[in-house]
Amino acid sequence: MRSRAVKANITGTFLHRFFSFCIRPIKQTSNTFLHQFCPQRSSRCPTNNVHQQHVYPILPNISSLLIPKANNLFWLRSSYFSSALQPFEETSQRDRLVQDARFYSVLDFIKSSTVVPNIVTACIGHCIALKIGSLAHLPISTSLLTVYSRARDFGSSLALFDEIHNRDVIIWNAMITASVENGCSSAAISSFMEMTEEGTGFDSTTLLVVTLASSHMNNLRQGQALHGLGFKAGMLLESILCNALTDMYAKCGDLSSSERVFSWMECRDIISWNSIISGCLYNNRPEKSLMYFKEMAFFGERADSVSLSSAISASSCLGELIFGQIIHGWGIKLGYENSHISVANSLNSLYSHCGEIEAAETVFREMIYKDAVSWNAMIEGFGSNGKISEAFHHFHEMQIAWSVQPDKVTIITLIPLCAEKMLLREGRTIHGFTIRRQMGSDLSVKNCLMSMYLRCNRLTEAELLFSSMIERDLVSWNTMISGYSQNGYSGEAQDLFRELLRYNPKCSLSTLLAVLPSCDSYESLHFGKSIHCWQLKLGFSDDILAVNALMYMHIHCGDMKAAFSLLQRNFVAADIASWNTVIAGCTQKGHFQEALNTFSLMRQETHISHDSVTLVNVISACGNLELFSEGKSLHGLALKSLMGSDTRVQNALISMYGRCGDTDSARSVFDACPNRNLCSCNCMISAFSQNKDARRALELFCALEYEPDEITFVGILSACTQLGVLRYGKEIHGHVLRLGFQENPFISATLLDMYSNCGRLDISIQIFKNIQEKSVAAWNSMISAYGYHGNGKKAIETFQEMIKEGTVATKSTFISLLSACSHSGLLDEGIWYYDHMFEEYGVEPLTEHHICMVDMLGRSGKLHQAYEFIKQMQTQPKPGVWGALLSACYYHGDLEMGKEVAKLLFELEPENVGYYISLSNMYVSAGSWKDAVELRNTVQTQRLKKPAGYSLVDVGLW
Repeated sequence: MRSRAVKANITGTFLHRFFSFCIRPIKQTSNTFLHQFCPQRSSRCPTNNVHQQHVYPILPNISSLLIPKANNLFWLRSSYFSSALQPFEETSQRDRLVQDARFYSVLDFIKSSTVVPNIVTACIGHCIALKIGSLAHLPISTSLLTVYSRARDFGSSLALFDEIHNRDVIIWNAMITASVENGCSSAAISSFMEMTEEGTGFDSTTLLVVTLASSHMNNLRQGQALHGLGFKAGMLLESILCNALTDMYAKCGDLSSSERVFSWMECRDIISWNSIISGCLYNNRPEKSLMYFKEMAFFGERADSVSLSSAISASSCLGELIFGQIIHGWGIKLGYENSHISVANSLNSLYSHCGEIEAAETVFREMIYKDAVSWNAMIEGFGSNGKISEAFHHFHEMQIAWSVQPDKVTIITLIPLCAEKMLLREGRTIHGFTIRRQMGSDLSVKNCLMSMYLRCNRLTEAELLFSSMIERDLVSWNTMISGYSQNGYSGEAQDLFRELLRYNPKCSLSTLLAVLPSCDSYESLHFGKSIHCWQLKLGFSDDILAVNALMYMHIHCGDMKAAFSLLQRNFVAADIASWNTVIAGCTQKGHFQEALNTFSLMRQETHISHDSVTLVNVISACGNLELFSEGKSLHGLALKSLMGSDTRVQNALISMYGRCGDTDSARSVFDACPNRNLCSCNCMISAFSQNKDARRALELFCALEYEPDEITFVGILSACTQLGVLRYGKEIHGHVLRLGFQENPFISATLLDMYSNCGRLDISIQIFKNIQEKSVAAWNSMISAYGYHGNGKKAIETFQEMIKEGTVATKSTFISLLSACSHSGLLDEGIWYYDHMFEEYGVEPLTEHHICMVDMLGRSGKLHQAYEFIKQMQTQPKPGVWGALLSACYYHGDLEMGKEVAKLLFELEPENVGYYISLSNMYVSAGSWKDAVELRNTVQTQRLKKPAGYSLVDVGLW
């Protein structure tokens, strides 16, 4: 026992001295070789920091590493290290018997190191092999090369391989495998070519590994050549090589060739089935993936985790929840549900995609092991199903679970949720998180953050991010250009696009789609046409997305002829999105009749069928044109095509019936709506308000189940204005203040109207003064309020102040101003503003302005001047203009002119009973009772009915 201990002590001491003093640096890495075959990896994979000078480093205190393993290395004696190194020129062949047992001991030690490879054990084995002269033994050098490769020291593998001269197929295969393992597929191909040039030959393993390299490189032509080599050499009878070929063809996008190789195979194993199932899924053919999965089950092949994961993912792509649940049950039976992360992750995605988020969470909670993919899939599932708070809760829980931490994918999943829901505070929090976790410099993360800020209307933050980018890709430019366009900064978007062209003239289709929305007025039509030319130059003329964007641009720029010309030239390729683009564009720009004409033209195309977007826009067009019969026909079409239950279509129907004055039909649609939302309630409240049914509007508001928004308050305040009851208006004003909507320009303008109509001009003035940024709607309401209370001079002063502030006057401004002049008897001022409204303010006189002028002249007793004004109008006078003159004739008792005007009105609007009543009252005032009675009889004969007048008394109760 003592002698053993002495021997061990001597051995340990000698090892310490040997490794400390005797090891010399070995040949430096062949950087030229490495750079030639693997330039993309030469800077990061070949060497570690300790290998920058020498491939095999001197290891300090190595005896301390060996002493615990003294029993395994006890055979080492000091005499062994005195053997001379054998030069590689004198190495024996692999098949030659080696009598020295030490070689096999070293070989066993190196092979055992491949199980848990690390650079320390690789260097130990290398040094021992050098000292005993066994490095010339090909099995030892092959194993050592493999250990270096698996320890991620690819540079040492290259250097060792470079020193071996008598190479056989096995060591070539090891070198090719090492290249593939370390991500140097091009080096693997180069090694294979060098191998064949040296005449070494190859076997099925060689082809297998090189085929894998071709798959990684997506080099189909190279893979086909390898297929031919395997066929010529008669190696395709081996299922392993056929499996690799099946996978290679699928990864290179040639699914038909992959299927042919698979069908040609006589003996298929589970890897064969997995290759074709996952290959179909990789090529976006989930239906074929499920077909092969069913075929595999039919032949009795037992599925594994790869098969189940692929089949579940295919079910998710197709939305086949039931089939996915069947596979889930099969996975439980086989024991793959919780123990295999890939299967559980696929189940999470399946249930989330199919809306069964509770089932997804159950699978997630039962998982034994969770990786980052598991957490990310769960967060994405909650987000896609509208459960934003749960998504952030899981993000917080993920941070607490120290085993897995949020990665870049987690951040990229969460930021779009903040952008979609405009959660600025949460988005800024995630931004801070990325900076703390040192992910803020990642380009994809920065692009997502920039998009989030732009969606939340925070251009300053987005611009800071964009300007701070040291490196920008095309996505960065496109995001910023699109953000400017969507936020109304057309000039900035176009300037940034020009700047991009100076750096990268080959912009993508996404770039053109980003900049085209900035062309939204006639002034930008020239720029839009230049984008059209650029699109033709880049070869995007046949892309239907580009055509749709161009049509939308031309419509918004007022060039309807060019838009319809584009649609006509692309009739064959036009899809429903193309037709919707034209119809929606016409509706949004007020070309309602053109929208309806386009819809009629679309209905003639047999290969195109309308959708809910089409119906929403054409129903809206009918509402704006007050085409009641056409609107009802579209209602029937929606019910017939099973789109009548779509909430957006029902909301459009409510608005259409409201504009056409049929509140009962609007209420019927509202009551029948199964999934009504706040927008539905807003449409119904607006319908009541527009049709002077303020009481029902207030009743609906009181029964509202949702938190009201700005649109809700605009509608209900309009109803309070009609009632003239100040108490209700004050209560609504309190709601507005509590919710912080008082800065909304439309709400502030409606509050001004409400208080003014309720007789509280003083409160209107106070609200107007408190508005920090006055909109044109607020100015118009204040001018109208002064006019309503007979203070025309103050209305004119307010108008002049508005112009001085730089606010552009609109048609509504002049309606309020001319009406104020009319009510205050300011005839000269009113005539001056009417004469100069187009020349100085750019507002073209419309029917409403003509009515104001006739009313102004009529109130001043200048009936003949008003009559001549109407006769000299360049356009055909609308009935409302003649109606204003008829009211003036009644006011001043001019029966002769009244009879003449009434005769014209009876022809223009024979069903308007108001004109008959006005003329009848004029007859009574003039004492012509016979004519008055005859006119009344005419009204009864034609069954015309005058709406009954009523008075409203507020008693404080509903």
